[in-house]
Amino acid sequence: MTSYLCELTGVSRSGYYKWIQNQEKQANREEQDYQDYLRLKSIYDGAKGKIGYRGLYMELAEQLVTPMNHKKILRLMRKFNFFAKVRQANPYRKIAKATEAHRTVPNHLNREFKQNEPGKVFLTDITYLQFQGGQTAYLSCVKDVATREIIAYDLSTSLRMSIVYRTLEKLKEALDGNIHPEAMIHSDQGVQYTHPEYQKRVKELGLIQSMSRRGNCLDNAPMESFFGHLKDEVDYREARNLAELKNLLAEYMEHYNTTRKQWNLKKMTPAAYRSHLIAA
Repeated sequence: MTSYLCELTGVSRSGYYKWIQNQEKQANREEQDYQDYLRLKSIYDGAKGKIGYRGLYMELAEQLVTPMNHKKILRLMRKFNFFAKVRQANPYRKIAKATEAHRTVPNHLNREFKQNEPGKVFLTDITYLQFQGGQTAYLSCVKDVATREIIAYDLSTSLRMSIVYRTLEKLKEALDGNIHPEAMIHSDQGVQYTHPEYQKRVKELGLIQSMSRRGNCLDNAPMESFFGHLKDEVDYREARNLAELKNLLAEYMEHYNTTRKQWNLKKMTPAAYRSHLIAA
């Protein structure tokens, strides 16, 4: 019967049996893809969809003896249509204009974001977080460029100068007198950073001050990137009051520094990468 049907359809017997084998292989591949998808989806759902292929790769590396290739992860994400929930860029970010009493300083950093010495270059900036009831809080952070750690931060419902003063004090406490001889702190040209008193305090702390060019957010890109990830990964809009928001941020800062692996840090956490740089 097989020979008769092959002859009737103009197909060779060997071609027919090869087709049968390929169908079985394809079915096995589909089943394996589905099982791998279920494993990836469980990690994806656990992160509330706020994880990309690199994050999935690093999580799987801890679970599997043989890590899944990142290209396969990308293929499965496309095949089963699940992607990281990413933020939308805000092209209308306002930059405060300095008054005559304020003074800008040169861009000493000049986008040299690849640093190998912890504590040498810091970035700082302020972002806003709107939570329940239409309330707005402001978050000021200092980030170490080499390790990507958040060294100091302060949360306030006001944009008064006190928010950057407190951030500097917390940075001073974190450094505990261990100031790199070429230590630098880079910011945009926001009114807080051009203020004479702020510049005086930066100098007293032993830091060189550097500023982005006017209206150029790329000059402080790693800081902008951190704020973007924070807003993607923290359910800050669900906070009912400032105290709840503070708790959410404290948990995230600890997670970001000590448990959240980063692809460009040799798949280490910022804290682990700092130890790696110091040992090297």
